[in-house]
Amino acid sequence: KVLPSAAAALKKSGLKSSQTLLVGGFGLCGIPMALISAIRKTEIKDLTVVSNNCGVDDWGLGILLKSRQIKRMVSSYVGENAEFERQYLGGELEVLLTPQGTLAEKLRAGGAGIPGFYTATAAGTILQDGGFPIKYGKDGKATLLSDPKESKTFLNPKTGEKMEYILEESIVGDVSLIKAYKADRFGNLMFRSTARNFNPDVARAGKFTIAEVEELVPVGELNPEDIHLPGVFVDAIVVSDFEKRIEKVKTAGTLTSLDPLRERIVKRAAKELEDGMTVNLGIGVPTLIPNYLPEGVSVMLQSENGLLGMGPYPSKDQVDADMINAGKETITYVPGASVFSSSESFAMIRGGHVDITVLGALEVAQDGSLANWIVPGKMVKGMGGAMDLVSSGSRVVVTMEHTTKKGQPKILKKCSLPLTGTKCVDRIITEMAVFDITPDGLLLIERASNVTVDQIKQATEAPFKVAQDLK
Repeated sequence: KVLPSAAAALKKSGLKSSQTLLVGGFGLCGIPMALISAIRKTEIKDLTVVSNNCGVDDWGLGILLKSRQIKRMVSSYVGENAEFERQYLGGELEVLLTPQGTLAEKLRAGGAGIPGFYTATAAGTILQDGGFPIKYGKDGKATLLSDPKESKTFLNPKTGEKMEYILEESIVGDVSLIKAYKADRFGNLMFRSTARNFNPDVARAGKFTIAEVEELVPVGELNPEDIHLPGVFVDAIVVSDFEKRIEKVKTAGTLTSLDPLRERIVKRAAKELEDGMTVNLGIGVPTLIPNYLPEGVSVMLQSENGLLGMGPYPSKDQVDADMINAGKETITYVPGASVFSSSESFAMIRGGHVDITVLGALEVAQDGSLANWIVPGKMVKGMGGAMDLVSSGSRVVVTMEHTTKKGQPKILKKCSLPLTGTKCVDRIITEMAVFDITPDGLLLIERASNVTVDQIKQATEAPFKVAQDLK
């Protein structure tokens, strides 16, 4: 299985133009860069690439975008890759955006020989209804739309509540490229820290899997209980010391000062967390909440890239390319932390094992429906793990500014943007107010001391009632 170079491994895999290529990694963490670079040097093109995201403009899968070797991306997140967004909106690239947990489970199921499964993730959204643009024309109009998905009602295994679930088909690729820390010559693998992420799931789902590793040891040197992926899933091994890059280096003391309005949101959101909770915090403002936890409150932070027990930013000498959070920032662990694959991470989330999710929003409707992942034709960030998080049945708290930069309301009668989830938000926290979503609609339970109820009404499109014990 051990081959002398990435090029030799690709040749043995038989990878050809127009095939489906699965690639492990999360952001730039745990990506098989030597193998990606080897593809860049070939004439292979028109690939369908399945990977959580597409690197950045000049690293990771981003280099295959620039060389026009990718025809279609199946991903959950576009993120900060400007070339990815430009090619998609410009009609040069097909993009099938898929919720992160669904993507991980599609790969896990494909590797397990399961052709499909039902999930509550994305039920009631455009991903279920169909009609989401996969490709645009040069004129900016969609030329290829997604198909609708079959749905069925089941009882939620944990809550017993009747819910709508949609059918998702699994994914199997012609070739899988993964990155691991250590391998023996049979292909047994060990991953390091959060560089595990999608790699085990991608490995299992490939017809031919190449593992790029940092260290090769003799068979028998790895303890059986320390092996994260059995060698039966690996067909070829390449040893590489390729450079590791970090998307967002954050170190202790780099916490930037917040403007007073945002700080007000963060401080109030911190009060939602209770001692002993398991918590998932969305990227952006919610990640600042741990800095404002009340004294005596300790929580376990879950990061969907495969970490439970996320700690603060590291010191400069602790920065490690294999230790990042879902926002691709460098982090540390707290005592009791654990790392795992992306599919196991979302098993925690979908299974309702996370107590609360705090995330941002572009719009929230009066019934608790949420939109936070795309402005069609203009801004494409992708849903990442948000659709999985809000459909899990765990408590969902939205933190956001009350209005847009132009002063338009963001709390609406009905969302105008594509939904992340339907009737999923429990509480909204803004710089002006705190609302609960109840069966009877919005209930104003708190207001900022410098804001009147009338001012809140003027900034809110949706009607709301005022709690008798308004704070």
